[in-house]
Amino acid sequence: MSLNDLFTEIILDHYQHPHNHGLIPNPTYSSRGFNESCGDDVQVSVLIKNGIIADARFSGAGCSISQASASIMTDLVKGKSIEEAKKLASRFYDMVKGTEGEYGEEMGDAISLQGVAKFPVRVKCATLGWHTLEEAFAKNDGPNSSEETK
Repeated sequence: MSLNDLFTEIILDHYQHPHNHGLIPNPTYSSRGFNESCGDDVQVSVLIKNGIIADARFSGAGCSISQASASIMTDLVKGKSIEEAKKLASRFYDMVKGTEGEYGEEMGDAISLQGVAKFPVRVKCATLGWHTLEEAFAKNDGPNSSEETK
């Protein structure tokens, strides 16, 4: 099995069996993202406890890349602070845009999306969930956003 085959398998597995699928009932932060060019739709909800992302979930519909990326993103940000999640998002953007660099263990299954850089039209698909997460943090629109859940 080639590395590309393995990466394709990881993406398909996250698409067919998404992790953290569904929404948090009373999230600290939430947002919805829509890619007008292809119709991908992602809603992200996050629960913060003691300054750490205790839970992250997504819901939506779209291509395998957008949905797998959102699944992977929710896995990666759990247990991180908001600032750590934002730094991880920045690293992810660099990776899928083809920016030179070492992308190691901190990227987890997201490394399987590195090949998206070869297909610029698919970068928006891969980054939709991540941008939606950052929009959620920026909007402070969660019902509990003014006060973290203890």
